[in-house]
Amino acid sequence: MVALDTEFVRNQFPAFRYKELRDKVFCENAGGSYACRYVIWRLHRFYQERKVQPYGAFPASRRAGEEMDEARTRLAAHLGVGRDELHFGPSTSANTYVLAQAFGAWIEPGQAIVVTDQDHEANSGVWRRLAARGIEVREWKVDPETGHLDPDALEPLLDETVRLVCFPHASNILGEVNDVARITAMVRRAGAFTCVDGVSFAPHGLPDIPALGADIYLFSTYKTYGPHQGVMLIRRELAYQLPNQGHWFNAEDVLRRFDPAGPDHAQVAAVAGISDYIDALYDHHVRGGRDAHARAGIVAGMIRMQETAVLEPLLDYLSTRPEWRVLGPVQAGPARLPTVSIALDRPGAEAAERLAGRGILAGGGDFYARRVLEAMGIDPARGVLRLSLLHYTLPEEVDRLIEALDSEL
Repeated sequence: MVALDTEFVRNQFPAFRYKELRDKVFCENAGGSYACRYVIWRLHRFYQERKVQPYGAFPASRRAGEEMDEARTRLAAHLGVGRDELHFGPSTSANTYVLAQAFGAWIEPGQAIVVTDQDHEANSGVWRRLAARGIEVREWKVDPETGHLDPDALEPLLDETVRLVCFPHASNILGEVNDVARITAMVRRAGAFTCVDGVSFAPHGLPDIPALGADIYLFSTYKTYGPHQGVMLIRRELAYQLPNQGHWFNAEDVLRRFDPAGPDHAQVAAVAGISDYIDALYDHHVRGGRDAHARAGIVAGMIRMQETAVLEPLLDYLSTRPEWRVLGPVQAGPARLPTVSIALDRPGAEAAERLAGRGILAGGGDFYARRVLEAMGIDPARGVLRLSLLHYTLPEEVDRLIEALDSEL
């Protein structure tokens, strides 16, 4: 595997040159990553030259529509899905709300869905509300010590009444990567569908959707170097089975069935900048032509290798602080993302504020994952300090982070 050229990577993100950010260590990537320059260029160009209703008769309108189509086609190719299986929406929270309305009208009273207490609330709360419609809601619970979701604990929850299982690819608190392929295979054998929240995973290398086997996969582009959009991947056959959630006259257009309002034209068009970035990383590091899906897979491997390298010294340091409770796996590796949450003797937000005084930009709170904190015996009101790194994080920045943790906390 080729090592990531971090100088090249950093040059793709204008934020690192902005005077208010260039001397800071950005450790709140799980809340929203910096946008790459290609996204910024495309967004600027759209607002400056093409801010008109797309798909019309005149040139600016045609180009606006073409850019939106390009974003869908190229990102779908990188993810390994058909372009008609990729849906845009304003956020993942909004997308799951629309999905819950569809499933709520489709699932019969007395049938069941399974949710977890490890999820961000976006992939939990909307599904739990379906209990008001007579749908049984079952909870797949984490281990209270580790926060781990054991697939063996899911098996007893699956029977002929279960229609849908919702779970995260990775926890936004624990940084643990769940075995999605194993879980989706279990659920499929039980005759049910899966909805996987990939918001916390996608920034660390685009997921290989065919290998995962999910029926629905969700992530947010604003956490994946892009604009504020949610991406919803729905298996083609399922998309046509679910009730239409768009205008009645769009019911036969699969790309509009889950769009009750209308797309944000400029934001959708700017998503193509994420594909520009993936291709730029590939072209800079690798020789030889491959299809888009293969290119994205190679880039994802380089990203994860770089992130593991910067995560290891942080976890090593935290192992020397037994008075702190580090949540999630304690070893860097394939099952561990560089999102590290620490339960301290003070509120997480207070710790983040102290670190900000040292130029460390981190987050503190419950991060919309109150259920997993409560399950692990942590008061959500106190929350945790979350340190979330990305492939553009430098080793020397991790050194600064460790020094600040040592002196301030």
